[in-house]
Amino acid sequence: MPVPFTSAARRRAVAGATAAILAGGLAACGTDTAGTSSGGGTPQPGGALRYGLSQAPTCADPAQAGSNQTIYVARQIVDSLTDQDPGTGELKPWLAESWEVNGNASAFTFRLKDGVTFSDGTPFTAESVKKNFDAIVQTLTGAKAALAASYLSGYTGTTVLDPLTAQVSFAGPNAQFLQASSTLQLGFLSDRDVAKSAEERCAGDLSGTGPFVYEDYQQDKSATLVKRTGYAWGSDVFAHDGEAYLDRIEFTIVPESGVRTGSLASGQLDAISDALPQDASQIEGSGGRILTTPNPGVPFGFQPNVTRGVLTDPAVRAALVPALDRQELVDTVLGPDFRPATSTLASRTPGYVALDDVAYDPEKAKSILDAAGWVPGPDGIRVKDGNRLSFSVLFSSVFAGNQAILELVQQQLREVGIDLQLDLVSTPEATARQGAKDFDATYYNSTRADGDILRTTFGLDGRNLNNRGPIPALDEVLSAQLRTTDPAERGELSEQAQQLVLDNGLWLPTVELSQAIGAAGAVQDLKFEASARLQFFDTWLSA
Repeated sequence: MPVPFTSAARRRAVAGATAAILAGGLAACGTDTAGTSSGGGTPQPGGALRYGLSQAPTCADPAQAGSNQTIYVARQIVDSLTDQDPGTGELKPWLAESWEVNGNASAFTFRLKDGVTFSDGTPFTAESVKKNFDAIVQTLTGAKAALAASYLSGYTGTTVLDPLTAQVSFAGPNAQFLQASSTLQLGFLSDRDVAKSAEERCAGDLSGTGPFVYEDYQQDKSATLVKRTGYAWGSDVFAHDGEAYLDRIEFTIVPESGVRTGSLASGQLDAISDALPQDASQIEGSGGRILTTPNPGVPFGFQPNVTRGVLTDPAVRAALVPALDRQELVDTVLGPDFRPATSTLASRTPGYVALDDVAYDPEKAKSILDAAGWVPGPDGIRVKDGNRLSFSVLFSSVFAGNQAILELVQQQLREVGIDLQLDLVSTPEATARQGAKDFDATYYNSTRADGDILRTTFGLDGRNLNNRGPIPALDEVLSAQLRTTDPAERGELSEQAQQLVLDNGLWLPTVELSQAIGAAGAVQDLKFEASARLQFFDTWLSA
């Protein structure tokens, strides 16, 4: 039987296990995850939904998908072993009809649904699970599939027990894997596609088991999906059985917010990404609405390279935390659908706890810098031993509000004597430079509905963009949360990890990302999945 999913109080919400393992409860936080079906009525099949992305998809391959705009497209193509209910956090059957976990959470046995096929007509079997996971570890490692590889950290192989039973094994306890089995990055492609190189997989023409298939994919330009005829193995989270309602989804790239909003209001588009607060009146005035939900995971923030420049000084990193007025960032740039970050985890993440130190106190920031010998220079920027207190932040416009947020942060830091230089680059360049650790600090967020994202972001065996060495206390709690199947214990470890990440200056949180989707009045049941990405299976168009 599937392992259940429970919720606990905020400070004890965890992703652990009962008898075997369970992923932690998602705090609702007043979010709207129900969709856009404000008009009600009986769902009607047919029609093409025209969707305006704020940025181009970067890769057709789900295992290599990272940005929200890429995931919106790729999520429709592949299914996962499990699915995570966005309201309760419970893990439910999808391609696996049931699963078992051994006593120390190092082996996971999945019983697969019979009759599932890829869109190229080949069957989905336990061998498919093995080939897909093997490929992630063997050919898509590193920056190309960083998230997928992190979910399979310690992977020793998949054993095909019979055509419909696969046992996924790890070198040691890996309590986060069950929730990871619900993610897009561990979705499945056909044998033909798994054999392709990483670059070939990015180019499109992929066969998944999902409710939609690629009709056309133009790298960095557009994507068109069509309904998968005969689809009959949907997730238990889905609201209906059988095929998707929509015949087509046409994704186009519209980087300018005003153009996206105008196209939605005029009827040229049916839904758009990154609807900003100033867009609301125009969208609602045309009969549309804005659907929002906060992202779980690591909130937007600065990740400093602790081996480079002024950010090697722990006092500088410590001063940055109270120097930031996060509420002003929300009020000035983002609006009421967003929240200031209050921890190194976003508030909708299992295991989240608010940290008292994440608070605006510019006098405290100045005091920290004074004590460390950083004194104001003639232009107000602090200096020490002839060095100006200046660093750059690497970022891309993967989220439409990034530049405006950082421009305001730049002003806030100047008030305490810190000079922040903005280094705006393309998303591919940002990814490449992150991989090479070629930055003073980098600014981004990372989404996952599991507190283990702290390990994959800050662990020595994770991305470790901090370029740090061992921190024994932090390294131990990040490892320990993989070993325990006790929810309360995992919650304690998550709380400790959040504080240790902050205390060591590894993450300087700013704001929590929320998805804000503009939708025309005819768009019904456009829904967010548990990781705050769009799911179009239940979506339909009213007359």
